[in-house]
Amino acid sequence: MTAALPLVPESVASTFRIRRARTSDVAAIKRLVAPLAERRILISKESVAYYESIQEFRVAETADGELIGCGALHVMWEDLAEVRTLAAADDWRGHGVGHALVEQLLAEAAEIGVQRVFCLTFEVRFFERHGFEVMADQSAVDPEVYSELLRSSDEGVAEFLDLARVKPNTLGNTRMIKWLAGRAKE
Repeated sequence: MTAALPLVPESVASTFRIRRARTSDVAAIKRLVAPLAERRILISKESVAYYESIQEFRVAETADGELIGCGALHVMWEDLAEVRTLAAADDWRGHGVGHALVEQLLAEAAEIGVQRVFCLTFEVRFFERHGFEVMADQSAVDPEVYSELLRSSDEGVAEFLDLARVKPNTLGNTRMIKWLAGRAKE
């Protein structure tokens, strides 16, 4: 059995652990996302999309192996990543699952050199508690990087850029960003 990854508070780690997702977790990740997709909080994805990005995912798992949460860190640029597909089982909401996942993803972002972490969310207060701020500036990247990011086929990048083609998927969501510790806003 794999040890819990760092930054999971001891009181939380005794109830569940955070670990890297495995390909065998895809069905459970889809089950976690399904009720949120039905409520239009998250966007449902095809299985192939989860398999293609499984290395980005971390999952929360109980001692008996039940998957109770998931989240992914998707690198968008040298200094920019996105927290995406953050979900907790309904019975586990309010028990620190989302907190532990976000803290783990933020730690990993810092470890790989990311300076800013983006999210698109309905859960503004939750992300504010983790140091995210509403993005007031639509030009969050310089024009050269913007031009490069436009070449991406990733929907999350399009959401970050606030492109019109993703507006139907993002209505009501808030674009938020966090500058990681030790990094200054430009």
